[in-house]
Amino acid sequence: MSAPQPDAPSPGPPSSDGHVPGGGLPGLRRDRKPKPLSRAGRNLPAAISVGLALLIILLAGLFLWPLGFVLIAVSAALLGVWEVYRALETHGTRIPVVPVLAAAVAIPATAYFGGQEAQLFALLASCAAVLLWQSLEHPAGAARGVFAGVFVVLWIPFLLGYAVLPLHATTPPPGLGLWLSGAVPPATLELALTLLLVVANDTFGYIVGASLGRHPMAPKISPKKSWEGFAGSVGGAMAVGVLGAVLLLGRPWWEGLVLAVVMVGAATAGDLAESMVKRELGIKDMSSILPGHGGMMDRLDSILFATPAAFLVFSLLPSS
Repeated sequence: MSAPQPDAPSPGPPSSDGHVPGGGLPGLRRDRKPKPLSRAGRNLPAAISVGLALLIILLAGLFLWPLGFVLIAVSAALLGVWEVYRALETHGTRIPVVPVLAAAVAIPATAYFGGQEAQLFALLASCAAVLLWQSLEHPAGAARGVFAGVFVVLWIPFLLGYAVLPLHATTPPPGLGLWLSGAVPPATLELALTLLLVVANDTFGYIVGASLGRHPMAPKISPKKSWEGFAGSVGGAMAVGVLGAVLLLGRPWWEGLVLAVVMVGAATAGDLAESMVKRELGIKDMSSILPGHGGMMDRLDSILFATPAAFLVFSLLPSS
């Protein structure tokens, strides 16, 4: 029989700095309520508010002023590149950030103004600039910096260029660029449906995964991503895809199913790819710039893989 343990001292009155004697760490106030967090460890009200605001801004830019949508894409690419640059630097890998930031502007802009050939030319020029800049700035460890810099160029600016590439062939109307009823180009509607499918993938995947998730999809990379959540993403995206194909694009319903399945697969791959990078770097989020979401890359990860996949699907599907 173990000896009786002495009674714990009763907490005294709190001092001016919030410390309770015998009651825990200094500076911890007992009357402070924690922020509501989801099962994924996120501030759910902030995540919903920021997510809706981002979607509204994207769709407003897409339909009101196509060039504004390009500016939003360029701004997101710049923030994403900067986040990855800081994360890599903390891990001991320094990339030539100036040419990579220049690529974040040049590649989406050339995709919009010049089309796919101009986008590929800007990619080659950006990779050459990374090699030259690294060689002149930091000869020691140049190979590691060049490989990392080219990887970031391919991952963020080049893939994000496919989010604006469909707008290249469209001619915005005069004035503010507001598309009148019945005059919206098919490419604009296709891009809008792509964004809605990415949102549907994240939303339905979270709802089902948070409530029913039991079987991790990739426990070593993203422990909280489950097969149940993936099934929820597929089901929700299929519903949105069918409705969008029929009502928004005037296409057969089965094309919406095909697009939904491809979008979920691509968006999930993009999410897992970023999770793999973050796990390698030993961080949870790329930054804390977006309340409830983390960094810009934590929102771009799905879009970066989904928009090239959507561009390919729409290129292969028969014209309506």
